[in-house]
Amino acid sequence: MTIDLSQSANVVIPQADADAPIQFFDLKAQQKLVREKVEKRFTTILDHGRHIGGPEVDELEQKLAQATGAADAVAVGSGTQALVMPLIALGYGHGDAVFIPGFTYNATANAVLLAGATPVFVDVDPSTFNMCPTDLERQIKAVNARRDLTARAIMPVDLYGLPADYTAIQSIADAYKLRVIADGAQAFGGKQDGKWVGAIAEITGTSFYPTKTLGGYGDGGAILTTDKEFANVLRSIRWHGTDDQRKLSVRVGINGRCDSIQCAVVSDKLDIFGAERQRRIAIAKIYDARLEGLVPLQKAQAGAENGYGLYTIRVENRDDIRARLQEKSIPSAIYYDTALHQMKAFEVYAPAGGLPECEKAAREVLSIPMHPYLSDSQAHRVCDELETILRP
Repeated sequence: MTIDLSQSANVVIPQADADAPIQFFDLKAQQKLVREKVEKRFTTILDHGRHIGGPEVDELEQKLAQATGAADAVAVGSGTQALVMPLIALGYGHGDAVFIPGFTYNATANAVLLAGATPVFVDVDPSTFNMCPTDLERQIKAVNARRDLTARAIMPVDLYGLPADYTAIQSIADAYKLRVIADGAQAFGGKQDGKWVGAIAEITGTSFYPTKTLGGYGDGGAILTTDKEFANVLRSIRWHGTDDQRKLSVRVGINGRCDSIQCAVVSDKLDIFGAERQRRIAIAKIYDARLEGLVPLQKAQAGAENGYGLYTIRVENRDDIRARLQEKSIPSAIYYDTALHQMKAFEVYAPAGGLPECEKAAREVLSIPMHPYLSDSQAHRVCDELETILRP
Protein backbone atom coordinates (compact mmCIF):
# COMPACT_ATOMS: atom_id res chain seq x y z
CA MET A 1 0.00 0.00 0.00
CA THR A 2 1.29 3.43 -0.93
CA ILE A 3 1.26 5.80 2.03
CA ASP A 4 0.75 9.49 1.31
CA LEU A 5 1.21 11.61 4.40
CA SER A 6 -0.55 14.49 2.64
CA GLN A 7 -3.86 12.69 2.37
CA SER A 8 -5.65 9.42 3.17
CA ALA A 9 -8.06 8.18 0.56
CA ASN A 10 -11.60 7.33 1.71
CA VAL A 11 -10.92 8.34 5.31
CA VAL A 12 -13.42 10.69 6.94
CA ILE A 13 -12.36 12.19 10.27
CA PRO A 14 -15.45 12.59 12.50
CA GLN A 15 -15.89 15.98 14.15
CA ALA A 16 -17.16 16.57 17.67
CA ASP A 17 -20.49 18.32 18.14
CA ALA A 18 -20.23 22.07 18.52
CA ASP A 19 -21.39 21.95 22.15
CA ALA A 20 -19.44 18.80 23.12
CA PRO A 21 -16.80 19.11 25.87
CA ILE A 22 -13.47 20.15 24.41
CA GLN A 23 -10.67 17.62 24.88
CA PHE A 24 -7.00 18.61 24.88
CA PHE A 25 -6.26 15.27 23.15
CA ASP A 26 -8.96 12.87 21.97
CA LEU A 27 -7.68 9.32 21.57
CA LYS A 28 -11.12 7.77 22.04
CA ALA A 29 -12.49 9.34 18.87
CA GLN A 30 -9.50 8.08 16.93
CA GLN A 31 -9.84 4.62 18.45
CA LYS A 32 -13.30 4.27 16.91
CA LEU A 33 -11.74 4.56 13.46
CA VAL A 34 -9.04 1.92 13.97
CA ARG A 35 -10.38 -0.37 16.69
CA GLU A 36 -11.79 -3.08 14.44
CA LYS A 37 -8.55 -3.37 12.46
CA VAL A 38 -6.45 -3.26 15.63
CA GLU A 39 -8.50 -6.01 17.29
CA LYS A 40 -7.97 -8.21 14.23
CA ARG A 41 -4.27 -7.46 14.44
CA PHE A 42 -4.18 -8.53 18.06
CA THR A 43 -5.80 -11.83 17.14
CA THR A 44 -3.30 -12.38 14.32
CA ILE A 45 -0.37 -11.73 16.65
CA LEU A 46 -1.80 -14.04 19.31
CA ASP A 47 -2.16 -16.71 16.65
CA HIS A 48 1.36 -16.48 15.21
CA GLY A 49 2.89 -15.90 18.66
CA ARG A 50 5.79 -13.69 17.54
CA HIS A 51 5.16 -10.95 20.08
CA ILE A 52 8.71 -9.65 19.61
CA GLY A 53 10.19 -9.40 16.13
CA GLY A 54 7.04 -10.38 14.29
CA PRO A 55 6.23 -9.50 10.68
CA GLU A 56 4.47 -6.36 11.91
CA VAL A 57 7.87 -4.83 12.72
CA ASP A 58 9.13 -5.18 9.15
CA GLU A 59 5.80 -3.94 7.83
CA LEU A 60 5.90 -0.76 9.89
CA GLU A 61 9.53 -0.06 9.06
CA GLN A 62 8.85 -0.35 5.34
CA LYS A 63 5.77 1.87 5.56
CA LEU A 64 7.60 4.54 7.55
CA ALA A 65 10.48 4.68 5.08
CA GLN A 66 8.15 4.76 2.09
CA ALA A 67 5.92 7.43 3.61
CA THR A 68 8.70 9.81 4.67
CA GLY A 69 11.24 9.25 1.94
CA ALA A 70 13.85 7.97 4.39
CA ALA A 71 16.20 5.26 3.14
CA ASP A 72 15.25 3.03 6.07
CA ALA A 73 13.45 3.00 9.41
CA VAL A 74 14.17 1.02 12.56
CA ALA A 75 11.36 0.51 15.08
CA VAL A 76 12.50 0.80 18.71
CA GLY A 77 11.03 0.70 22.19
CA SER A 78 10.64 4.43 22.85
CA GLY A 79 11.43 7.90 21.60
CA THR A 80 14.27 8.10 24.10
CA GLN A 81 15.83 4.92 22.72
CA ALA A 82 15.49 6.46 19.26
CA LEU A 83 17.93 9.16 20.41
CA VAL A 84 20.26 7.04 22.56
CA MET A 85 20.88 4.34 19.96
CA PRO A 86 22.29 6.58 17.19
CA LEU A 87 24.72 8.06 19.72
CA ILE A 88 25.83 4.55 20.64
CA ALA A 89 26.13 3.59 16.98
CA LEU A 90 28.32 6.61 16.29
CA GLY A 91 30.54 5.73 19.24
CA TYR A 92 29.95 8.91 21.23
CA GLY A 93 30.57 8.85 24.96
CA HIS A 94 32.83 10.33 27.60
CA GLY A 95 34.32 13.65 26.57
CA ASP A 96 32.03 14.09 23.58
CA ALA A 97 29.74 17.12 23.37
CA VAL A 98 26.26 16.97 21.88
CA PHE A 99 24.49 20.30 21.37
CA ILE A 100 20.80 20.35 22.29
CA PRO A 101 18.24 23.12 22.86
CA GLY A 102 17.72 24.14 26.46
CA PHE A 103 13.97 24.35 25.98
CA THR A 104 12.47 20.93 25.33
CA TYR A 105 11.43 17.75 27.14
CA ASN A 106 14.04 16.22 29.43
CA ALA A 107 14.28 13.06 27.30
CA THR A 108 16.63 14.85 24.90
CA ALA A 109 19.15 15.61 27.63
CA ASN A 110 18.70 12.18 29.20
CA ALA A 111 19.48 10.49 25.89
CA VAL A 112 22.83 12.27 25.62
CA LEU A 113 23.76 11.43 29.19
CA LEU A 114 22.63 7.81 28.91
CA ALA A 115 25.01 7.43 25.97
CA GLY A 116 27.80 8.75 28.20
CA ALA A 117 28.21 12.03 26.32
CA THR A 118 27.84 15.60 27.59
CA PRO A 119 24.88 17.81 26.71
CA VAL A 120 25.70 21.40 25.77
CA PHE A 121 22.62 23.59 26.00
CA VAL A 122 21.81 26.06 23.25
CA ASP A 123 19.34 28.95 23.42
CA VAL A 124 16.24 29.02 21.24
CA ASP A 125 14.83 31.40 18.67
CA PRO A 126 11.94 33.23 20.37
CA SER A 127 9.70 33.03 17.30
CA THR A 128 10.12 29.31 16.53
CA PHE A 129 11.00 27.95 20.02
CA ASN A 130 13.62 25.85 18.22
CA MET A 131 17.41 25.83 18.44
CA CYS A 132 18.92 29.21 17.57
CA PRO A 133 21.62 28.74 14.89
CA THR A 134 23.48 31.85 16.02
CA ASP A 135 23.77 30.64 19.60
CA LEU A 136 24.56 27.13 18.37
CA GLU A 137 27.67 28.38 16.61
CA ARG A 138 28.63 30.41 19.67
CA GLN A 139 28.37 27.31 21.87
CA ILE A 140 30.38 25.21 19.39
CA LYS A 141 33.20 27.77 19.42
CA ALA A 142 33.13 27.76 23.23
CA VAL A 143 33.47 23.97 23.34
CA ASN A 144 36.26 24.02 20.76
CA ALA A 145 38.17 26.36 23.06
CA ARG A 146 38.06 23.77 25.84
CA ARG A 147 40.34 20.77 26.39
CA ASP A 148 37.90 18.51 28.22
CA LEU A 149 35.26 18.23 25.48
CA THR A 150 35.21 17.43 21.78
CA ALA A 151 32.27 18.70 19.72
CA ARG A 152 30.63 15.72 18.01
CA ALA A 153 26.96 16.18 17.17
CA ILE A 154 23.98 18.51 17.07
CA MET A 155 20.59 17.27 18.25
CA PRO A 156 17.92 19.80 17.27
CA VAL A 157 14.36 19.31 18.48
CA ASP A 158 11.33 19.93 16.27
CA LEU A 159 9.36 21.51 19.08
CA TYR A 160 5.56 21.38 19.01
CA GLY A 161 5.73 19.92 15.49
CA LEU A 162 7.81 22.59 13.75
CA PRO A 163 11.02 21.35 12.10
CA ALA A 164 14.13 23.12 13.34
CA ASP A 165 16.07 25.34 10.94
CA TYR A 166 17.94 22.46 9.33
CA THR A 167 19.23 24.59 6.46
CA ALA A 168 21.21 26.74 8.87
CA ILE A 169 21.99 23.91 11.30
CA GLN A 170 23.32 21.56 8.63
CA SER A 171 25.49 24.35 7.24
CA ILE A 172 27.00 24.84 10.69
CA ALA A 173 27.39 21.09 11.16
CA ASP A 174 29.24 20.81 7.86
CA ALA A 175 31.51 23.73 8.74
CA TYR A 176 32.54 22.14 12.06
CA LYS A 177 32.35 18.50 10.89
CA LEU A 178 29.53 17.53 13.23
CA ARG A 179 26.74 14.98 12.80
CA VAL A 180 23.07 15.93 13.00
CA ILE A 181 20.62 13.72 14.91
CA ALA A 182 17.13 15.20 14.85
CA ASP A 183 14.69 14.79 17.71
CA GLY A 184 11.45 14.68 15.72
CA ALA A 185 9.32 13.17 18.50
CA GLN A 186 6.64 15.87 18.25
CA ALA A 187 6.83 16.52 14.53
CA PHE A 188 5.89 13.48 12.45
CA GLY A 189 4.01 14.99 9.52
CA GLY A 190 6.08 18.17 9.46
CA LYS A 191 8.08 19.22 6.40
CA GLN A 192 11.06 21.36 5.43
CA ASP A 193 11.76 22.34 1.82
CA GLY A 194 9.53 19.56 0.53
CA LYS A 195 11.06 16.83 2.71
CA TRP A 196 9.13 15.08 5.47
CA VAL A 197 10.43 14.88 9.03
CA GLY A 198 12.38 11.64 8.94
CA ALA A 199 14.16 12.50 5.69
CA ILE A 200 15.34 16.05 6.44
CA ALA A 201 18.27 15.17 8.70
CA GLU A 202 20.58 12.20 8.18
CA ILE A 203 19.24 10.62 11.37
CA THR A 204 15.87 11.30 13.00
CA GLY A 205 14.38 9.85 16.16
CA THR A 206 10.64 9.89 16.64
CA SER A 207 8.23 8.73 19.33
CA PHE A 208 5.04 6.68 19.21
CA TYR A 209 3.85 7.79 22.63
CA PRO A 210 0.02 7.70 22.42
CA THR A 211 -0.50 11.46 22.24
CA LYS A 212 2.01 12.06 19.43
CA THR A 213 0.77 12.84 15.93
CA LEU A 214 1.49 9.19 15.10
CA GLY A 215 1.11 7.23 18.32
CA GLY A 216 0.65 3.69 19.52
CA TYR A 217 -1.14 2.21 22.52
CA GLY A 218 1.99 2.17 24.63
CA ASP A 219 5.62 3.17 24.33
CA GLY A 220 7.45 2.93 21.04
CA GLY A 221 9.50 4.90 18.57
CA ALA A 222 11.56 4.72 15.42
CA ILE A 223 14.85 5.89 13.96
CA LEU A 224 14.69 7.07 10.36
CA THR A 225 17.89 7.43 8.42
CA THR A 226 19.28 8.25 5.00
CA ASP A 227 21.82 5.39 5.31
CA LYS A 228 20.68 1.76 5.06
CA GLU A 229 23.97 0.41 6.42
CA PHE A 230 23.61 2.61 9.49
CA ALA A 231 20.06 1.27 9.94
CA ASN A 232 21.40 -2.29 10.05
CA VAL A 233 23.87 -1.31 12.79
CA LEU A 234 20.92 0.10 14.74
CA ARG A 235 19.03 -3.18 14.30
CA SER A 236 21.96 -4.97 15.91
CA ILE A 237 22.13 -2.47 18.76
CA ARG A 238 18.41 -2.79 19.53
CA TRP A 239 18.88 -6.56 19.97
CA HIS A 240 21.69 -6.34 22.54
CA GLY A 241 24.34 -5.75 19.88
CA THR A 242 24.07 -9.26 18.46
CA ASP A 243 24.84 -10.58 14.99
CA ASP A 244 22.24 -11.48 12.35
CA GLN A 245 21.55 -14.79 14.12
CA ARG A 246 21.00 -12.85 17.39
CA LYS A 247 23.47 -15.04 19.24
CA LEU A 248 26.93 -13.46 19.39
CA SER A 249 27.55 -9.93 20.60
CA VAL A 250 29.42 -7.98 17.93
CA ARG A 251 28.99 -4.56 19.55
CA VAL A 252 27.57 -3.01 22.70
CA GLY A 253 23.79 -2.91 22.52
CA ILE A 254 20.59 -2.58 24.51
CA ASN A 255 17.10 -4.03 24.60
CA GLY A 256 15.64 -1.46 22.22
CA ARG A 257 12.93 -3.50 20.53
CA CYS A 258 9.43 -2.33 19.64
CA ASP A 259 6.97 -5.17 20.12
CA SER A 260 4.77 -6.56 17.36
CA ILE A 261 1.54 -5.20 18.83
CA GLN A 262 2.74 -1.60 18.96
CA CYS A 263 4.08 -1.86 15.43
CA ALA A 264 0.70 -3.14 14.24
CA VAL A 265 -1.15 -0.30 15.97
CA VAL A 266 1.13 2.38 14.54
CA SER A 267 0.96 0.80 11.10
CA ASP A 268 -2.84 0.95 11.12
CA LYS A 269 -2.81 4.53 12.38
CA LEU A 270 -0.40 5.45 9.61
CA ASP A 271 -3.15 4.54 7.13
CA ILE A 272 -5.35 7.39 8.44
CA PHE A 273 -2.51 9.80 9.19
CA GLY A 274 -2.91 11.93 6.07
CA ALA A 275 -6.54 12.71 6.85
CA GLU A 276 -5.67 13.50 10.47
CA ARG A 277 -2.87 15.77 9.34
CA GLN A 278 -5.26 17.74 7.14
CA ARG A 279 -7.55 18.30 10.12
CA ARG A 280 -4.65 19.49 12.28
CA ILE A 281 -3.77 22.00 9.58
CA ALA A 282 -7.38 23.15 9.33
CA ILE A 283 -7.59 23.75 13.09
CA ALA A 284 -4.25 25.58 13.04
CA LYS A 285 -5.51 27.88 10.29
CA ILE A 286 -8.47 28.85 12.47
CA TYR A 287 -6.19 29.56 15.40
CA ASP A 288 -3.75 31.50 13.23
CA ALA A 289 -6.48 33.69 11.79
CA ARG A 290 -8.22 34.35 15.09
CA LEU A 291 -5.17 34.76 17.35
CA GLU A 292 -2.72 36.64 15.12
CA GLY A 293 -2.08 39.98 16.77
CA LEU A 294 -3.76 38.88 19.98
CA VAL A 295 -0.88 36.75 21.28
CA PRO A 296 2.56 35.84 19.92
CA LEU A 297 2.33 32.64 17.87
CA GLN A 298 4.97 30.08 16.95
CA LYS A 299 6.29 31.11 13.52
CA ALA A 300 7.66 28.73 10.91
CA GLN A 301 10.82 29.63 9.03
CA ALA A 302 10.71 29.81 5.23
CA GLY A 303 10.00 26.43 3.64
CA ALA A 304 8.81 24.75 6.84
CA GLU A 305 5.42 23.15 7.52
CA ASN A 306 4.37 22.41 11.09
CA GLY A 307 3.19 18.92 11.97
CA TYR A 308 1.14 20.44 14.81
CA GLY A 309 1.84 17.93 17.52
CA LEU A 310 0.86 20.85 19.74
CA TYR A 311 -0.36 24.40 19.15
CA THR A 312 1.45 26.79 21.44
CA ILE A 313 1.11 30.50 22.11
CA ARG A 314 2.85 32.97 24.43
CA VAL A 315 0.96 34.72 27.20
CA GLU A 316 1.86 36.79 30.20
CA ASN A 317 0.12 36.01 33.50
CA ARG A 318 -0.10 32.44 32.28
CA ASP A 319 -1.47 30.86 35.44
CA ASP A 320 -4.30 33.34 35.61
CA ILE A 321 -5.19 32.81 31.96
CA ARG A 322 -5.12 29.02 32.36
CA ALA A 323 -7.43 29.26 35.35
CA ARG A 324 -9.87 31.47 33.48
CA LEU A 325 -9.87 29.14 30.49
CA GLN A 326 -10.53 26.18 32.78
CA GLU A 327 -13.51 28.02 34.27
CA LYS A 328 -14.97 27.97 30.76
CA SER A 329 -14.08 24.28 30.32
CA ILE A 330 -11.25 25.03 27.91
CA PRO A 331 -8.28 22.73 28.69
CA SER A 332 -4.70 23.84 28.24
CA ALA A 333 -1.23 22.56 29.09
CA ILE A 334 2.32 23.82 29.57
CA TYR A 335 5.15 22.29 27.51
CA TYR A 336 7.46 23.20 29.35
CA ASP A 337 7.56 25.33 32.49
CA THR A 338 11.27 24.88 33.29
CA ALA A 339 14.26 25.14 30.96
CA LEU A 340 16.51 22.09 31.07
CA HIS A 341 19.58 23.88 32.43
CA GLN A 342 17.47 25.03 35.40
CA MET A 343 16.53 21.47 36.41
CA LYS A 344 18.43 19.81 39.25
CA ALA A 345 19.56 16.86 37.15
CA PHE A 346 21.15 19.07 34.50
CA GLU A 347 22.14 22.26 36.31
CA VAL A 348 25.80 21.21 36.32
CA TYR A 349 25.74 21.73 32.55
CA ALA A 350 24.13 25.18 32.72
CA PRO A 351 26.01 27.73 30.61
CA ALA A 352 27.36 30.86 32.25
CA GLY A 353 24.77 33.57 31.99
CA GLY A 354 21.95 31.12 31.41
CA LEU A 355 19.78 30.89 28.30
CA PRO A 356 17.47 33.92 28.38
CA GLU A 357 15.12 32.92 25.57
CA CYS A 358 14.67 29.41 26.96
CA GLU A 359 13.91 30.84 30.38
CA LYS A 360 11.44 33.39 28.98
CA ALA A 361 9.66 30.77 26.90
CA ALA A 362 9.31 28.54 29.97
CA ARG A 363 7.48 31.38 31.72
CA GLU A 364 5.12 32.18 28.86
CA VAL A 365 4.25 29.18 26.68
CA LEU A 366 0.72 27.80 26.76
CA SER A 367 -0.60 24.99 24.58
CA ILE A 368 -4.26 24.94 23.60
CA PRO A 369 -6.32 22.00 22.27
CA MET A 370 -4.94 20.52 19.05
CA HIS A 371 -6.09 17.20 17.63
CA PRO A 372 -7.81 15.99 14.44
CA TYR A 373 -11.16 15.36 16.10
CA LEU A 374 -11.64 18.92 17.28
CA SER A 375 -14.43 20.56 15.30
CA ASP A 376 -14.16 23.97 13.70
CA SER A 377 -16.82 25.22 16.10
CA GLN A 378 -14.85 24.02 19.09
CA ALA A 379 -11.69 25.71 17.79
CA HIS A 380 -13.65 28.95 17.48
CA ARG A 381 -14.90 28.50 21.06
CA VAL A 382 -11.30 28.32 22.26
CA CYS A 383 -10.52 31.54 20.40
CA ASP A 384 -13.68 33.23 21.68
CA GLU A 385 -12.65 32.61 25.28
CA LEU A 386 -9.08 33.76 24.68
CA GLU A 387 -10.37 36.96 23.09
CA THR A 388 -12.71 37.55 26.02
CA ILE A 389 -9.83 37.16 28.47
CA LEU A 390 -7.22 39.12 26.53
CA ARG A 391 -9.53 41.81 25.11
CA PRO A 392 -11.88 42.52 28.02
